[in-house]
Amino acid sequence: MADTMGHSATATRNNTSVALGIFVLALAPQIFELIWSLGTIFGWGTGRGPVAALIGHASALFAGAPGAVFGSFGGGAKKLSSDVLLALMYSYPLFAVAILTLFMTIKSAQDYVGGIVLMALALFALWASSDLQGMRGFSFGAGTAPRMFGGLMVALSAGIALTGLLYDGPSLQHYSWRGPLFVMASIVFFALAIRPLGLIVSAFASFLIAATGSHETRWVEAIIVGACLTAGCAVLFPYILGLPMPMLPRFLMQ
Repeated sequence: MADTMGHSATATRNNTSVALGIFVLALAPQIFELIWSLGTIFGWGTGRGPVAALIGHASALFAGAPGAVFGSFGGGAKKLSSDVLLALMYSYPLFAVAILTLFMTIKSAQDYVGGIVLMALALFALWASSDLQGMRGFSFGAGTAPRMFGGLMVALSAGIALTGLLYDGPSLQHYSWRGPLFVMASIVFFALAIRPLGLIVSAFASFLIAATGSHETRWVEAIIVGACLTAGCAVLFPYILGLPMPMLPRFLMQ
């Protein structure tokens, strides 16, 4: 009996952790835009400021999306904003999955979580291409293929997640976030810094940020390789490919 109670408590904690992870995944695009919008304070990148992004997503999640759902029941129809579509097509379905996860018996956490992540990717792709022609009804256009493949991927990922509920399988393995975290940070830094800092500084700094993701990094070699790659980029992009990319920081060019 003690073993049964202990197993039940462990399963409950695992379900709660998985549900919390899915909840965070449901808000990942909004969180990413909010972080991205912080760069506009320093003149990096374009788009909405952090206050406008926060208000836009909060109003879409708590007012716009529910209003659109109840409005559709009442027969009203109007063009929805991108924030509201993101909430309806991406966040709300994952919120529902997160709630259901609390009451499920997960037999294979690896299959279940993998299926949910693939489902999130498919839902995001459907939202990202929602303004393309052919995404609604039976019309054909640029959005027909994304709609078909996105819908197929949602169905397949739901099947993978279902196997995690029906069949015994491996639990979630330990995953190191350091490598992917620093690689993504280097990409975001390059995107934000390329205009104010120029190609040379941003490329070299991005390489060093990515190198921080490994415990085995040898910094002398990393600096040498980073300098060689930066020199190659400085020749490749502006001269060979002819891309109008700034080479030096903006304050040095003025």
